Amino acid sequence: MATQLKTPSVKDQVSAEEWALRVDLAAAYRLVAHYGWDDLIFTHLSVRVPGPEHHFLINPYNLMFEEITASSLVKIDVEGHPVMETPYLTNPAGFTIHSAIHMAREDAHAVIHLHTPHGQAVSAHSEGLMPITQTAMLIRDELSYHH
Repeated sequence: MATQLKTPSVKDQVSAEEWALRVDLAAAYRLVAHYGWDDLIFTHLSVRVPGPEHHFLINPYNLMFEEITASSLVKIDVEGHPVMETPYLTNPAGFTIHSAIHMAREDAHAVIHLHTPHGQAVSAHSEGLMPITQTAMLIRDELSYHH
């Protein structure tokens, strides 16, 4: 985890509200890693930064989820460009999925895209999640698909 030590704190460069979001999002990344839902570095979580600019925070491409800190998260604009100095890159695929949701839904403050083992198994079937169990029926109306 030596990468974390090279990341200077951005706490004094952001609002208290943004800092709280950064801390929560970094914790969420670590929970995703803890539960094995991270698929290495190929999933993403993002959170909208309050304000009219439509900026959002996303993970740096070159860190494992258990290495992510509040200061290593990258704040990007609607074009996918960092809006603060950062030594990190972002994954264009993560930007594409998350920006589409953040730009289309003002009420989508956080977006989570995971590759859980169970989710991967369901997505391997052309029918997707079939409404054949009580558990499937519980979330059927909360699902959406991005093709």
